[in-house]
Order: sequence, then structure tokens, then C-alpha cells
Amino acid sequence: MKLIAITSPTFFIEEDKIITVLFEEGLDILHLRKPETSAMYSERLLTLIPEKYHKRIVTHEHFYLKEEFKLMGIHLNSRNPKEPHDYAGHISCSCRSLNELERKKHFYDYVFLRPMYSTETGLFTDYTAEDLRKAAKEKLIDTSVMAFGGITPENILEVKDFGFGGAVVMNNLWDKFDSCSDIDYVRLIQHFKMLKEMAD
Repeated sequence: MKLIAITSPTFFIEEDKIITVLFEEGLDILHLRKPETSAMYSERLLTLIPEKYHKRIVTHEHFYLKEEFKLMGIHLNSRNPKEPHDYAGHISCSCRSLNELERKKHFYDYVFLRPMYSTETGLFTDYTAEDLRKAAKEKLIDTSVMAFGGITPENILEVKDFGFGGAVVMNNLWDKFDSCSDIDYVRLIQHFKMLKEMAD
């Protein structure tokens, strides 16, 4: 099962170093998501990440970055719901229900199904285990569907068991590093390695 990370919504010092180490430790795909930020900051971050990893990065905004930095592709969401008219290449998108998933999944290289778990309780949010098993049995959930929302070491094996093609981590990963007080990012990397081991 793939492990996908979404960036923190804000930029911070050490971010390029952490992302590089995540790739070195086996991160499959990084989603560059920086809502409401200037493109030049994303450009700067990308120039600091080794070029060999650019083909594993998907951008959520400033879609021209895909060509300029030879990125993997673009991701559509409520802020950016349409690809450029002359765009060719990888496209992913977010779905917020099984009905939406059924309508959209065949048009994209992969889709995020969200929100999966509550970050407060760790319990399912909009789905039940029965819903997800049924969707997997009907081939609605398959290797092109990535589970997103509240993914932790406590539930990632369950996600794998449901037949998702990947798990998407964001807050649970970046919460392990405080750019204001931490002197290194060892805790974040150790947490990622645990998730990766379980995903594999």
C-alpha cells in the first residue's frame, strides 16, 4: 500500500530537509498543498528538494509548477476544481462520499476518499466499517483509492485491510515536529518509518 504525505499548509525552515529525508525513507508521493500562498514560495521549496524526487510530487495549486519542475501531476479540490484546458498528465482529486467516489474515480489516476477517521476520537467519521467492506467488495474501493483523514499507526492496518491503494497522512505526521522549539526532526522521521513499515 502506498504512503502519501500532504505538506503542512504553511512553509517553515527545515521543510525541504524533512521532505528529502521522507523520500529517502520511502515516501511514495508528496502532495504539495499550500493554500492561499504565493507561488514563489512553492518554487523556492521545490528548488531545495533534489530533482530526482520531483517526479513524485503532486501540486494542489499553481498548476504551472507541474511543467516547470517536471512534477508528477496536479490535484483537484474545491479551491481548484478544474485542470487547465490544455493540461495533459496525471490528475488526482478528493472525494467526500462514496457516491462522489463512484461518480468520479474513473476519470482520475487516483482519488482521495475523505474524511476517514476523526482526529479527535480516532473513530470513523462519515463511513462505517460495513460501508467500506461493501465498497471494497463491489470494487469501488481499490488500488486507485487512497484513504485520507485521521490516519495513524493505530488504524493504518485497518485501512490496508479494507483494500485501499494507499494511506494519506498530514496532521498526524507534521504534529510530530514543532518548528519553533524542536532542535531536530528525529521524532517525525521515526513516526513516518513506523507508518511506512505498517503500510508495506
